[in-house]
Amino acid sequence: MSKSITARRLTAAALTVGALTAAVAVPASAADHRPKRPNVEVSRVQYDSPGRDDHSNRSLNKEWVEITNNSRRAVNLDGWTLKAEDGRTYRFRHYRLDGRATVRVHTGKGRDARKDVYQDRRNYVWDNRSDTATLRNDRGRFVDDKSWGKKHRGGHRW
Repeated sequence: MSKSITARRLTAAALTVGALTAAVAVPASAADHRPKRPNVEVSRVQYDSPGRDDHSNRSLNKEWVEITNNSRRAVNLDGWTLKAEDGRTYRFRHYRLDGRATVRVHTGKGRDARKDVYQDRRNYVWDNRSDTATLRNDRGRFVDDKSWGKKHRGGHRW
């Protein structure tokens, strides 16, 4: 074998080893980063209305779920749903959530505004002991959820 062929083979082998080392190192550095938060998320839940559960509109409106848009761009929530485990569902109508903004979805009656919308219900939605608030987009695709209570030990508790 000539010296030039040997040199080319050694150079090719060194380049291959370098490429493999770089490929292995990239996933390791990527693992150091936190997972990306969803653009829109169920950020907070007040499932146990403070005070007595007397079914007054005031008490019903102290039960709420917050939806946060973590992106810079506004998101059209028209047709999106917020659902409890028992099937009770709130559907957003003609609502646009600004970038880096949060909307509070109250259980009781009220006048919808930029930061507060109302389900117009006369009964509580969220179970005080255990439940899940699930957010789906206008195509029915899962976006995010928050769970609490004993049967959700592995999930989020809020």
